[in-house]
Amino acid sequence: MTPRVMAYRVRHEDVPDTSEAFERAAGLPDGPEKDRTRGEIVCAWLPMADRLAGRFRHRGEALEDLRQVAAIGLVKAVERYDPHRGTAFESFAVPTITGELKRHFRDRLWSVHVPRRVQELRSRVRDARDELAQRHGIMAPTVEEIAFHTGMTEGEVVMGVEAMDCFSVLSLDASLSAAADEGPTLGDSLGAWDEALDAVIDRESVKPRLRRLPDREKKILYLRFFRGMTQSSIAEDLGISQMHVSRLINDSCARIRRDVLRDAA
Repeated sequence: MTPRVMAYRVRHEDVPDTSEAFERAAGLPDGPEKDRTRGEIVCAWLPMADRLAGRFRHRGEALEDLRQVAAIGLVKAVERYDPHRGTAFESFAVPTITGELKRHFRDRLWSVHVPRRVQELRSRVRDARDELAQRHGIMAPTVEEIAFHTGMTEGEVVMGVEAMDCFSVLSLDASLSAAADEGPTLGDSLGAWDEALDAVIDRESVKPRLRRLPDREKKILYLRFFRGMTQSSIAEDLGISQMHVSRLINDSCARIRRDVLRDAA
């Protein structure tokens, strides 16, 4: 004789019997009375929603905020539940509320943008840590142990572990020293934009065009922009008019600028 396996389901004290209220609400037209009946159902089931919210309390969000999210999920469950389908409300409400809480974490609490795939890896790593701790007594599993337990690659585990810290960030005013009020802050360690970098890019772009200029134009540009001589001094040095020097400078610069812009397009 095949032994029968009995499945026992834990019934919590916060699971009220609201079947009559659901039947009454289902028979009412949309309006104040139906809304009032649904409100009574929501109030009756709020303790269960609070219990579900408590499961997420150690993930960087205030418990009161989690309770509000769970309450929203409960309202949605009450509005969508059809008592005539024969499913117990608890079986319908629990995944609805839990899904609302998970969606809240997924969409609202990431301090930096994290791809959905990395979010999923994070969840798998977190669940694996909890399971290894509860069932196997491994309180601080290694990357290799998590990978073996989940079937993930070690690279995926590392990505999931790194994403664990994306719900919270340090302030730029956080101190880098042991004394909170002394020493440099995290913001002091960040680099600033060096405007000289733009000059480096411009200079490297101009170099090959300068080399292609005739020798006289190259000398004029050198004397004007690297020696700081005036156009009059250059004209006197080369034995030409100041107007001619001005025209050569303008033509050379315009040609170089045109070539650079054409190559960058």
